[in-house]
Amino acid sequence: MLNILGRPTSINVRKVLWLCHELDIPFVNTPWGDGDASRALDAPAFVALNPNKMVPVIDDDGFVMWESNSILRYLAATRERADLYPVAPRERARVDQWIDWQASDLNPAWVYPFKSLVRNAPGYDDARMVANSVARWKELMGVLDQQLQSTQAFICGKTFTLADIAVGLAVHRWFATPIERPPLDAVAAYYERLSQNEGFRRYGRNGTP
Repeated sequence: MLNILGRPTSINVRKVLWLCHELDIPFVNTPWGDGDASRALDAPAFVALNPNKMVPVIDDDGFVMWESNSILRYLAATRERADLYPVAPRERARVDQWIDWQASDLNPAWVYPFKSLVRNAPGYDDARMVANSVARWKELMGVLDQQLQSTQAFICGKTFTLADIAVGLAVHRWFATPIERPPLDAVAAYYERLSQNEGFRRYGRNGTP
């Protein structure tokens, strides 16, 4: 059985949990990094699985890997779900483009304000850094809004793909953070559209920011 290692409140762990729901994959979730000293991310047993000391990690019948977006691609490909992760190069590249945008552009913008305003994390109390990050976050959400205006459905077109899992959870975080948000109608409609998905309700819009 697939073992997903990582606390279920982690946004990156929730990506994998949501996809497993879509794929109907039986799994167990071992909550490494949840504050229990026996499951600390710097424990030798965990470092042996992921030297980066980050979640999630999966163990799929002895095949161990880390990096949430790579895990999404692996699981969809091995379960032959071309609807979620297309085989045709151009269609697949479009999904990859938005998954990578989420990791390289969108995530760095929201990390500081989220940790400051929601998590109250030590070291994230610089108001100027919050303001600058929020400004960049708004700019990127405007990019997403334009794309959703174009598709009028999901990120890559009329059908739900892996890109919607990666970006959809970040959209939930946008609405869960106490900031002043511009009126991005397409993003708001997309959020409600995702909320019709049982997996998103269970692992995204479930009360966890």
